[in-house]
Amino acid sequence: MSDKLLHSEVVVTRRDAAEGFLERAIGKLQGPVNWGRKYSLFGYPFVTACCGMEFMAVNSPRYDLGRFGAEFPRFSPRQADLIWIVGTISQKQAPILRRVWEQMCEPKWAIAFGVCASTGGFYDNYCTVQGADEVIPIDVYIPGCPPRPEQVLDGLRMLQDKI
Repeated sequence: MSDKLLHSEVVVTRRDAAEGFLERAIGKLQGPVNWGRKYSLFGYPFVTACCGMEFMAVNSPRYDLGRFGAEFPRFSPRQADLIWIVGTISQKQAPILRRVWEQMCEPKWAIAFGVCASTGGFYDNYCTVQGADEVIPIDVYIPGCPPRPEQVLDGLRMLQDKI
């Protein structure tokens, strides 16, 4: 049998046909893979201020983050694909946040939790970063000081819709 196949006046080698098959197969698997990612988020809490108390409340049984696949926080960025930025980011913390972000596995997402993480909050001075998006890309902003647990759940659902 010949090493070349004729398809609609275009000569294609078997290797080219096999590579196309692999790309098509991966494309078909992308939907189930994204569904799995959507409902198995491994969050890393980067807590720097008072919103951390509300973050703990969201992780309580009453709000049940397990429904959304985000119940168990990871305390190593290498095991996480979602970073929760909770609180104000100072200029000294910015390089640490960048390093943590770079250590996370791909694909990765970020949620800015509260007004301090989103915009710098009350602190508009030389030592405060005016929003975590100056350091890393943010996917979802959750407003509030502190945000209500219902807002946090809405933000998590917004992130799942993006995935």
